[in-house]
Amino acid sequence: MNKGDLITELAKVAGTKKEAEAGLNTILETITKALKKGNKVTLIGFGTFSVTKRAARKGRNPQTGKEIKIAAKKVPKFTPGKGLKAAVK
Repeated sequence: MNKGDLITELAKVAGTKKEAEAGLNTILETITKALKKGNKVTLIGFGTFSVTKRAARKGRNPQTGKEIKIAAKKVPKFTPGKGLKAAVK
């Protein structure tokens, strides 16, 4: 399922595709803003979005075999909740 499919499913409940798309975009933007600030977003039963720090490390260029440095960075993380895990089983 992609974003378009999700909007179509939401439109069945929300009314129009335009309203569904606006709602979905608002949710995604809100989660993104919270993660940028370093906050967690917890949706009980669904899961938690958070930001983790990935340490700097050494890697290898696959073309040349030469060792390279990979910088430290922050990455988004999703941990599924109990309800989602149970639904997928």
